[in-house]
Amino acid sequence: MVSIDTVYQRVLALANKEQRGYITPQEFNLFANQAQMDIFEQYFYDTNQFGRIPGNNSSHSDPLDILEDKLDIFHTKQPLTSNVSSLPNDYYRHIALFTDDNSNIQKLSVKEAMQVSQGPLTSPTLKRPIYYIDNNNQINVLPETITSGSFHYYRKPAIASWSSYLIGSELYDSNNSVNFELHPSEETKLVIKILGLAGITLKDPALYQIAGAEDNKNIQQEKQ
Repeated sequence: MVSIDTVYQRVLALANKEQRGYITPQEFNLFANQAQMDIFEQYFYDTNQFGRIPGNNSSHSDPLDILEDKLDIFHTKQPLTSNVSSLPNDYYRHIALFTDDNSNIQKLSVKEAMQVSQGPLTSPTLKRPIYYIDNNNQINVLPETITSGSFHYYRKPAIASWSSYLIGSELYDSNNSVNFELHPSEETKLVIKILGLAGITLKDPALYQIAGAEDNKNIQQEKQ
């Protein structure tokens, strides 16, 4: 977890050292959540990329292990009580679906599931179950006799919010603020990304370019 107040104060200090409040709390909250989602979504692209290259035997420096640590925060499990269930409201990406005896249920696309179901030799069975997520955000398990299990997925980060005791003031209200849910190592990256977004909105090319350069440098270091 990353303190939203720490990030906010760093962003203010870097964006305008002489005019505190250059970025309003309302603007900051918009930028903050965009930055958080950008970083969160990048985890999945990086996982795909690093999965193609050899790792190493050191868990504290292996790229995939580091990404898994960051994603573990968002790993969530929901029990299923029917063969058709709605996706959780905070759903972002599936991990797996298991039966009650912890057998893995294969995930297929809607088209693949329909094709498999129509074949007498490929039709889903209790020993070979499948599931798919339809256009109505419903989890469908086949055969229909499977009515319970556990759905594992990555949830979305909670919406971060910096709040003050008085509107327009900078008196931090910790009770009504929501911190970033990202791993503590992402604090600097959050600051950089928020500065970049602020630079675009405030039409400050220098601020945007500096933030962009720092962001690219961090990405290159992580992928070396």
